[in-house]
Amino acid sequence: MKQLLTLLCFVFSTTLFSQNYFPKNDGVKTENHSYHAFTNATLHISPTETLENATLLIKDGKVISSGKQVQIPENTTVINLEGKHIYPSFVDIYSSFGTKKPTRAENSNSPQYDASREGYYWNDHIKPEQNAIEGYAFDAKTATELREAGFGTVNTHIPDGIIRGTGSLIALSPSGTDASRILSDRSAQYLSTSKSVTFRQAYPTSLMGAMALIRQVNYDADWYAKGLSETKDRSLEAFNNNKDLVQIIDAGSKMNDLRMDKVGDDVNTQYVIVGGGDEYELIHEIKATNASFIIPINFPDAFDMEDPIMANTASLSDMREWNQKPSNPAVLHKNGVPFALTLHDLKKPSEFMPNLQKAIEYGLDETAALAALTTVPAKIIRKSNDIGTLKNGSYANFLITSGTIFDTKTTLYENWVLGNRHEIVPMNTKDIRGDYELQVAGTTYDLKISGEISKLKATVKTDTQKLGSKITMTDDWLALTFSSIDTTKQDFVRLSAKITNTPNISGAAILPNGNETTFYAKKLESKAAEKSDDSDDDDNKESKSDVRIFPVTFPNEAYGFTERPKQQTILFQNATVWTNEEAGILKNTDVLVKDGKIAKIGNNLSAGNAMVIDATGKHITSGVIDEHSHIATAAVNEAGQNSTAEVTIEDVVDSDDINIYRNLSGGVTTIQILHGSANPIGGRSAIIKLKWGESAQNLIFPDSPKFIKFALGENVKQSNWGDYSRSRFPQTRMGVEQVYTDYFTRAKEYEALKKSGKPYRKDLEMETLVEILNKDRFISCHSYVQSEINMLMEVAERFNFNINTFTHILEGYKVADKMKEHGVGASTFSDWWAYKYEVNDAIPYNAAILHNQGIVTAINSDDAEMSRRLNQEAAKAIKYGGVSEEEAWKMVTLNPAKLLHIDDRVGSVKVGKDADMVLWNGHPMSIYTKAEKTLIEGKVYFDMDRDKQIRESIKQEKNELTTMMLQAKNKGLKTKPVVKKVDEHFHCDTI
Repeated sequence: MKQLLTLLCFVFSTTLFSQNYFPKNDGVKTENHSYHAFTNATLHISPTETLENATLLIKDGKVISSGKQVQIPENTTVINLEGKHIYPSFVDIYSSFGTKKPTRAENSNSPQYDASREGYYWNDHIKPEQNAIEGYAFDAKTATELREAGFGTVNTHIPDGIIRGTGSLIALSPSGTDASRILSDRSAQYLSTSKSVTFRQAYPTSLMGAMALIRQVNYDADWYAKGLSETKDRSLEAFNNNKDLVQIIDAGSKMNDLRMDKVGDDVNTQYVIVGGGDEYELIHEIKATNASFIIPINFPDAFDMEDPIMANTASLSDMREWNQKPSNPAVLHKNGVPFALTLHDLKKPSEFMPNLQKAIEYGLDETAALAALTTVPAKIIRKSNDIGTLKNGSYANFLITSGTIFDTKTTLYENWVLGNRHEIVPMNTKDIRGDYELQVAGTTYDLKISGEISKLKATVKTDTQKLGSKITMTDDWLALTFSSIDTTKQDFVRLSAKITNTPNISGAAILPNGNETTFYAKKLESKAAEKSDDSDDDDNKESKSDVRIFPVTFPNEAYGFTERPKQQTILFQNATVWTNEEAGILKNTDVLVKDGKIAKIGNNLSAGNAMVIDATGKHITSGVIDEHSHIATAAVNEAGQNSTAEVTIEDVVDSDDINIYRNLSGGVTTIQILHGSANPIGGRSAIIKLKWGESAQNLIFPDSPKFIKFALGENVKQSNWGDYSRSRFPQTRMGVEQVYTDYFTRAKEYEALKKSGKPYRKDLEMETLVEILNKDRFISCHSYVQSEINMLMEVAERFNFNINTFTHILEGYKVADKMKEHGVGASTFSDWWAYKYEVNDAIPYNAAILHNQGIVTAINSDDAEMSRRLNQEAAKAIKYGGVSEEEAWKMVTLNPAKLLHIDDRVGSVKVGKDADMVLWNGHPMSIYTKAEKTLIEGKVYFDMDRDKQIRESIKQEKNELTTMMLQAKNKGLKTKPVVKKVDEHFHCDTI
C-alpha cells in the first residue's frame, strides 16, 4: 500500500496540472489522466451528508463521483479506506498566505497631511488598486503547516490599509504551479479600520475618521463612475471595478462589528465581517445585522492567580472573557448567525484544532463546526460549486482521518489538494495511545501514552512518584526513557520494542546499572483508561457537561444587569420635588411614573398596580445633564485635518464604559459627547441617555438635535503639541478665523451648486457645514479668550447663523453683554482656572455673572470623574455669586437641556416629560447626599440597594473564576500574568 501511494503521489504531482500547450525540454512529454477510487470509507460529502462504506472517485484534480454505488472504471487505482473517514479539506477566507509583510514607512520630523501619490485617491490609506496576486509567492513551509491543520484552500490578501484591494483564492498544493493553485485571482475586496503602515498620511487618526473615510470613498466612487471627474483616479477606478466582489471588512470586536455594518448600510453594501470573538456579548444585535461573519478562535489563556495581590487587580470582564469566549461559536450557531472560522490571530496553525475542540466542548455543534470550515466559507466567497464539499465537479480537496474529524483521538493521515496526496501521518502507523501496566525488572509502573499519534507523550508513575520520561516511535519501533525511582541519582531506564498488531507491548530494557532485561506493558481496558488519572495529561479536556460558563450580563462586566431594565409603574410618595418649573420646589408631593413618562404630580395619588416608594425626607429631581462630556466613546479627536466635520461621535459610542454606571450613581441621565478640540472645526456630537446595559445605538437620544464641536485657542493652533506638530494650518489665532471664513465660503458655493440641479460630488464635510448655515445643526464651541469669542460670533453673523453654545467660556464674564446680544448660551466650569496660560483670567464667579446677564448658563464637567459630582458643582454657583438654589440646580438640569434643545423632553419634573429622574436621600446639592435611584424613561438604571448586593456578587464571581484559573494552571494549561488595566479618561486634547 505504501509503495502504491508513493507512486500515486509522484504521478499526480508531475503530470496532473501540466499545461499541455507548453513545450517540454527536460524529457519525454507524458500525461496521466487515470482515475483514483477511495473505497469503503465513511464519506462526508458535506457537513450534512454522510455515507457509510462509500466510494470517492477522482480524476484530474476533480471529484468525478461520490456515493455508495459508484462505477469504478477499468485501470483505476483503488485505495481501500475501510475504517477511515473522508472529509472536505478546510477553507480559510481571511488569510495573508503568500504575501509579503508590508514595510513600515520611515518616521519623519513632522506629520504628513497630504497624500504622497499622484493619480490615486487623496488618501494614501485607500488602496483598492492593490491586488494580492501581484505580490503573491507560494510559501511551501506555511502551506505545509496549513495542510497539517486540515486546510486545503485559503483566500489571501495584503493586510494593509483601510481599503486593501482584492484577494486571491489559493489551493495549498506544492505540486504543480500557480497556474493550477490560483483558483481565483480576484476573489473578494478587503477593508479594515486600520491605516496602511507603508504610508505616513495623518488622516485618519481615529476610528470615526476611518468610518467617515469609507463612506466618502463610496460617494466619490459613485460620482467618478458617472464620468464627472476632471482627473484620472486609479483608486476610484479600481474601487468601482471591485464593487461586484464580496466585500470583507476586518472589524475585530463586537462593537466594531455593529459599527461597520452601519457603515455598510449607509453605502448600500452588505459587508462580510471579520469579528473579534466576543459577538456572544451582543448576540441579538449581531444577528440583526443579517451579515455573515468570519470568526477567529484565539481564546485567551487563564491568568496566573497565585499572587493574591495581583489577582485582585484582574478585572471581572477580563476574567469572564477567559471563561466565556470559547462559547462564541456555539452562541452564534444557536442564534442562526452564519459564520466561517479562520486561523486569523493565532500564532501558528497547530493551535487551531485544539481551540476548535475547545469550542466544541463549550457547546458548538460538530456539524456546524464542519460547515464553518467548508460550506459556509465557500458560500461566502461564491465558490460553493468548487470547494467546501465532495460533490461531483468540485476540486478534489479532502482529508483522510482515522475517525471523526474533531475527536481528540482522531489522526489526520492525509490532506489531498487538487488531487495531490500530502501525507501527514503514515496510515500504517499503529496507535498505541492508552493506559498500560508496565513491568520492568520486578517493578510495576503506571504508563500513560497520550498526545498526537505523530508526537506522543508518556507519563510514567509509581504509587508515589511521577517520573521524568521521553517517548518516540519511528517505523513501528518504540523508544521510551524514564528516570529511575532513586531521585538522588541521574539514572534512566531505557525501553525499546517493535510494535505489532497486538494491544500489549514487550521488548528490551536497559537498566540504570547497564544490565539488559525485558519489559512487558499490558494495555488496560478503555473504561479503566478513562477513569485513570486524567489530570496528569496536558491534553485533558473537560466534558461538555463539566464546562461551567458564567452568564453574560448587560454590559458584560462588573455591575452589568442579568436582564436589561424594564419600564415600571412607580409611585413616589411624600417627596420634596424640585420641578424646575413655575411650581418651584414642592414639599410632601407624590410623583407617578408610567409608560416611561411622568404621569402625575400631586398629593395623595392612587397607586393602582404601581410599585410604591416611600420618599419621605427624600428629594426628587430631574436627571442631571452634562453638556460637555467625553465618556462613553471609543475616540474623541480626529486630528488628521484642520476640519473634520465629516466625522461623528455617534459612530463610536461605547456602551460598555464603566463611567456610564458611575455617572448614573451621581444622578446623571443625559450627556453630550463632544468631539475634542484638536481642530477649529471638529466632529459632530452624540447626545445620549445613560442607559447602562443597552447597545450603543440604543443610547443615542431619540431624534436628538444635531450638534457639532468647534474649538478656539491653544489646542487648535497646536501651541502645546511640540515642534513635531508645527506644520498644519492654522498656527495662529488669526489663521483660525481664516479657516472658518474659508470653509463657510466653500459651503455656500457647495450648496449653490447642489441647488442648481447640476451634477455635484457629495461631500460629507460640506453637507455638515451647510446644515450649520441653514441653522439645522448647532455649534458648541470650545473657548477661553474674549478676543476669539468675539471673532467667532462675528464670523457667524457674517454668514447669518448663530453660535449655540460657548463651552468652557472662562472669559465669558468679559463679553457677557455681547453674548446676550448674539443669543448664545454658556456652558462653563464652576471653578477651574490657571491650569494653562489662556485661562489665567478665569474666575469662579463666571457662571453667576453670565446667568445674571440673562444668558442660559450651564455647568459642565469635561471630565469623567467630575461628571458624577455635577450636583455638587452646581452648588458652587451659590457660593460664588449668590445664585439661588433653584437657579443653581437648573445649571445642571434644565439649562443644559435648553442648550441641547431637548428641554421639551427632559430637564424638569413635569407631566408628559420623560421619566428621567433621581431620588436623592437628602438635599441634591449637599456633599453628603447620594442618589438612591436613577431612572431613565421609567427604567431604574441605578439603585443603591442593588449596588450593594452586586458588589458582593462580583466578589463571589471573581473568587469562583480565580479558583477555576488556579485549577487550569494545576492541570498544566497555559497561564499569563495579570496586568492591571489603567482606565483612560478622554479629554478635549486627547489624541
